[in-house]
Amino acid sequence: MNRRLRRSLVVATRPRTLRPAAVPPAHLDAWSRRAPLLRAALTGTPATAAGPDQQVSIRSLRDLCRELGGVVDVRDRSQVWLTLAVLTGRFPDRTTVVEVSRWSEFDDGSTLWRSVARFTTDESAAWDLRVATDEVLVDVAHTASTILTTGIQRVARWTTRRWLRDRLCTPVSWSQGFQSLRELTDVERQRIEEGTAEEDVAARPEATVVVPWRATYVLPELAAEPERSARLLALAELTDNRTGVIGFDCVPITSAETTQLGFAGVFAGNLAAVRSFDRIATISQAACTEYSGWRDMLSAIGLPGPRIEAVQLPVEVAAPTDEDLRAAQARFMVGRLPLVLVVGSHEPRKNHLAVLHAAELLWRDGLQFSLSFVGGNSWGGEAFTRRLADLQRMGRPVDSESRLSDGRLWAAYRLARFTVFPSLNEGFGLPVAESLAAGTPAITSDFGSMLEIATEGGALTVDPHDDHAIAEAMRRLLTDDTLHAQLTRDAADRPVRTWDDYAADAWDFLTG
Repeated sequence: MNRRLRRSLVVATRPRTLRPAAVPPAHLDAWSRRAPLLRAALTGTPATAAGPDQQVSIRSLRDLCRELGGVVDVRDRSQVWLTLAVLTGRFPDRTTVVEVSRWSEFDDGSTLWRSVARFTTDESAAWDLRVATDEVLVDVAHTASTILTTGIQRVARWTTRRWLRDRLCTPVSWSQGFQSLRELTDVERQRIEEGTAEEDVAARPEATVVVPWRATYVLPELAAEPERSARLLALAELTDNRTGVIGFDCVPITSAETTQLGFAGVFAGNLAAVRSFDRIATISQAACTEYSGWRDMLSAIGLPGPRIEAVQLPVEVAAPTDEDLRAAQARFMVGRLPLVLVVGSHEPRKNHLAVLHAAELLWRDGLQFSLSFVGGNSWGGEAFTRRLADLQRMGRPVDSESRLSDGRLWAAYRLARFTVFPSLNEGFGLPVAESLAAGTPAITSDFGSMLEIATEGGALTVDPHDDHAIAEAMRRLLTDDTLHAQLTRDAADRPVRTWDDYAADAWDFLTG
């Protein structure tokens, strides 16, 4: 905790008597609107009893204390959390809740009401707010704010889309600065429900703040932002809300050298929150093994950790339209050369430099093929970009596409002779599953989740640390038509698991 924040907390939580203080009228108005919501939540009063006609008149901190002092048990940290969240419109972190609760025991609750005054801002006082009880809230803050289609975002988007279609749930994002959960805007909801391809938005527009109380909170994406993690830690540990998360991988811990400098610390903040969640649905057995090993370590701090189960991702690819096929053919095919496709962001863990080296070995041996990468740049991708440019200057048929619609990606899979995905660590390896579901053979790594996928047929596995092994597998699929045909048949015979299947299984586990 930095010095300024610590000083602010000390001032807010120092025991002192409740004296009249100058409070902005907008803050008093906000407390007047929200006090009935808080009373209804704490007393179990039907929500209709906290409607506009029940608004009270709060003209000072003393009024606030008189109105709610007999309702809030300051020794109950979940009630302190709820009081701060509802009245201020901002979710508190764990330290704030604990210290406010402690000091409030000594001064008859004065610290709580002074903290409400301190943490209410002009911005948060203006927000509409509701308390969500017995609801399922699905947090898609990052996925709803962007048109990027990383593996995590595809899982979050396609799963949430089906939950909204088939289940009763409320998609939510976060207010500016990750202060509190809020409802989605219309544009954000379109990105989830319809896959609307609009430009990314840097701003986080405000909508009605949603405070969960005895509700279910589900996180189908990675919440890596420190501010978000800090507030989720308090929500998961200190409240009676049920919590569940999709667990993608522990790569920032197990393969920290392949991730952005400092990201392991950010991910550790995420795990600090997730350790108090109720359930983690991992996307593969390999990811389940990683998360289970982490959970075993929690016994050292006296925590049991979440219940963890593998809910295997599907292997489904939609049929592309004729228009998508024509567009993908124009974009990726180089004359009559067979297309080799590589899908994934250009971070070191994806091992794309090894693919470029293997391809150059084959080009120098006289093999004819084109190589296309589909995926955005990311941390550590500079070496890939430089090497790609070098090969292009040499006249090699290699290129990269950073953004591609789902339909054209499905078309590209079907146009490719095979795909290559020799990642060094994956929670699942979605491009491998997608390629095989499209009936296109794949080359992938011989361990972890990628081997899990390959064992059902249609793929060659290699040691991803061996460039020559990758090159030899590519050579075989370029030159051996019999092998290629057999792997194509094996891919077609794989068991079918749809996104509908996955969404239903994940829902049942995370909310059950």
